[in-house]
Amino acid sequence: MRRWIALARQELTPLILLVLLAGGVWLFFVLASEVSEGETLTLDRTVLLSLRDPANLADPIGPPWLEEAVRDLTSLGSIVVLSLLTLAVSGFLFLDGKRRIALLVLVAVAGGLLGNHLLKLGFRRARPDLVPHRAVVSSTSFPSGHAMNSAATYLTLGALLARIQKRRRLRFYILCFAAFLTLLVGFTRVYLGVHWPTDVLAGWMAGGVWAVLCWMAALRLQGEGTIEQPGERDETPSAA
Repeated sequence: MRRWIALARQELTPLILLVLLAGGVWLFFVLASEVSEGETLTLDRTVLLSLRDPANLADPIGPPWLEEAVRDLTSLGSIVVLSLLTLAVSGFLFLDGKRRIALLVLVAVAGGLLGNHLLKLGFRRARPDLVPHRAVVSSTSFPSGHAMNSAATYLTLGALLARIQKRRRLRFYILCFAAFLTLLVGFTRVYLGVHWPTDVLAGWMAGGVWAVLCWMAALRLQGEGTIEQPGERDETPSAA
């Protein structure tokens, strides 16, 4: 019985991922179309203003320590932090004998960062000018780089790391924490006034789509024996 359940899950997983991929792509382009036509401006303005003191739009709601904490947390979506994290995880996997999946992690995260750069060049949406920015920014606004890059990185790393874990409890923890970090980073960009809420939503969608693609690639490569299965190590001998 357990064997049949395992086989059913193995067959259903690619189908579920395909549905998530198609749904994510569709939602992204629907949102992008609405943003381009200005249909989301009322919602964007309402959410952004709700996070500021009505008497002083330069002051985000909450005590001073909260704003300081948010500025610290938003760096979790910066290219510098994400690059260091990716190198640390890849290095760990390499030293743990999972050399091929370490390479896949590097390629997956680099591809997500490149994808965000290309999308920004394509849409060229201006940053919010409704409230003063509480963080330094220089690039265009849609989709949010921090939101997309954190989704692409944390969700991709979470999915790939979960794939090499045998225990279901560990897989669930890794995926949940990756999703939590992704949502947290996106919220900080709106709170600091450097992104419209729809920029962040689009970033989550695009980053999530990329993570699903990477997950599907990992499933395919593991099925072919190209990268390590859960608990498996690369037996390629290392240099003495």
